[in-house]
Amino acid sequence: MNALAQIMQKLDENNSQPLYLQLQRALRSAIDSKLFGKDGALPAERQLASELGLSRITVRKAIDGLVEEGLLVRRPGSGNFVNTRIEKNFAKLSSFSEDMRARGRQPHSVWLKRSEGIVAPEEALRLRLSPGTLVYRFHRIRYADDVPVCLEYATLVGSSLPALDAVQDSLYTALEQAGNRPVRALQRLSALLLTGEQASLLQTRTGEAGLAVERLGFLRDGRAIEFCRSYFRGDLYDFVAELNAS
Repeated sequence: MNALAQIMQKLDENNSQPLYLQLQRALRSAIDSKLFGKDGALPAERQLASELGLSRITVRKAIDGLVEEGLLVRRPGSGNFVNTRIEKNFAKLSSFSEDMRARGRQPHSVWLKRSEGIVAPEEALRLRLSPGTLVYRFHRIRYADDVPVCLEYATLVGSSLPALDAVQDSLYTALEQAGNRPVRALQRLSALLLTGEQASLLQTRTGEAGLAVERLGFLRDGRAIEFCRSYFRGDLYDFVAELNAS
């Protein structure tokens, strides 16, 4: 059964709810079920109106609401598309895996490097470690579903984990199991143009806009435990912060 047929089944003229709200709900369900294909393109509004037996005004009002919610985006001259951008709330300290699952995405990683060694000068400065301290390094490509979203280069203080192989997929899960999950972090966000190597790993083009995020994570007692640099595809990821006057 195609997306339009499923949508039609959920519309009822005898329902007390306005048709545009019924259509919004049906479209939202179709989006959640990924019924609009890999490119996420909705049928044209004229086609939706004709095949669903609705007015163009009803269809436009339903789609306007989903655009306001951020579920759909309008591309002038092209149509309406499912919004594939990912929003990260700066106000909440959470892992990439937690963020993706909260948004209905399936996270996974491709490891570039997993190693242990002596802390490097920059790492020692950031983490306030003495020369010769053991650290673990985890370099990987992070995916949302099947799309590479970011490159992550993380260094953890050696005492935070029982061993290098304690990390299977999520760093924060491993840290939590060891009783050393960060409770606060300092983050710095900056814009950049992706290098050839970064673009190749992220399956995009050299010189595309990207976001560099530097994070320093702390334990409750104030000790720095994690230093991480991540490079995100600018066409897929947004960082959002809630601001209050007080």
